[in-house]
Amino acid sequence: MILADHKLVPKEIRKDSVLVQLAAAYFHIARRMEQKTRCSQTRGFVLATLRGGATLNQNQIARLLGLDRTVVHRTVKSLIREGLVSERKAPSGKALLLQLTAKGNRYRSVLIQQRRAVDAKLRRRLSPRQFYTLIRQLEVLSGLDF
Repeated sequence: MILADHKLVPKEIRKDSVLVQLAAAYFHIARRMEQKTRCSQTRGFVLATLRGGATLNQNQIARLLGLDRTVVHRTVKSLIREGLVSERKAPSGKALLLQLTAKGNRYRSVLIQQRRAVDAKLRRRLSPRQFYTLIRQLEVLSGLDF
């Protein structure tokens, strides 16, 4: 079920649930960003783990992201095929280390620009006070212990 599809979530649940509204907003934005950038969330997350010259193996990436190793493996293989990520044997010889290529760094920069453009659009729609309040409320929600 895609929560952003209002037909699948009854109005009374959407109206009274912060979590459903948050999920709907997240999935809507994620789907639109994926359409615009042609980059899945998983690809973006993998690229982000390799930022700043980081060198990691697939198991480390999967653990950091909390994703299934098979999902990470498939994503990494496509990134390698596209020339966005390179791999080399670890000094121990037991694992393949991954790193962003120059092309991967440029691609990641484009993705960051796209995200910043969406952030800027949101900032134009909200007053500075509304924006600040939204950020604070999201921080409260993400720190909620339950």
